[in-house]
Amino acid sequence: MTRQQYSVLIIDDAYTVREYLRQTLMHLGITQIHEASSGNRGLSAFNQHQHDLVFLDIELPDINGQQLLQQIKTQADKTHVVMVTAHNSIDNVQQSIAAGASGFIAKPFSPLKIKNIVERCLAAKLN
Repeated sequence: MTRQQYSVLIIDDAYTVREYLRQTLMHLGITQIHEASSGNRGLSAFNQHQHDLVFLDIELPDINGQQLLQQIKTQADKTHVVMVTAHNSIDNVQQSIAAGASGFIAKPFSPLKIKNIVERCLAAKLN
């Protein structure tokens, strides 16, 4: 699987976060990028495309990101889900990893952090 074939979904209610992630992913050579501004829209987009990687905000206006993580992992356990939050608490990290998250990043994050996560998830997909 090449980066061009890799499909990513960004679920975050903040437009600036979605745009930053989209630009960073495009710079990394990923062209199949979908976005959703709410949990319900994100779940709908996921059901339509079955993405390889999901960047998922923990605090969404309509659904808790932890609950959405569980729904995604139930439907497609091989999908990598990286939790995104402005509140980097130990409880959030532990709950996310226990529910099957592949990673956890705190806002604000750097392009290098995104690159490292994408490369790790892509390598795991190839194995």
